[in-house]
Amino acid sequence: MALKTPILPGVRIGHVHLKVSELERALGFYCGVLGFKLMQRYGRDAAFISAGGYHHHIGLNTWALYLSDPDENGVELYVDRPKPQWPRDGDGNLEMFSRALDLESLLREPATS
Repeated sequence: MALKTPILPGVRIGHVHLKVSELERALGFYCGVLGFKLMQRYGRDAAFISAGGYHHHIGLNTWALYLSDPDENGVELYVDRPKPQWPRDGDGNLEMFSRALDLESLLREPATS
């Protein structure tokens, strides 16, 4: 199947989300063994880990992912904002959330490289 609209040359893959069966065990491996830093937890079901202060390089979660490709691989699509626009709580900590994608608004935003 041919791609109708090619991915823009400036697109980068910044991080991945992995479905895990046991969040604590996964955190033990990625943080305890590989040295990633826990950036934020999303209840008991998800955690976001990083190297070098990025909001997260790896998202670990225990729920079903958002889209499936033809081979049933889970895929999550979103747009990362510049660091000054990252959501923060009242104490300045990163605040992760899930919101419905407003595709029309996203398409109206100017392209950045």
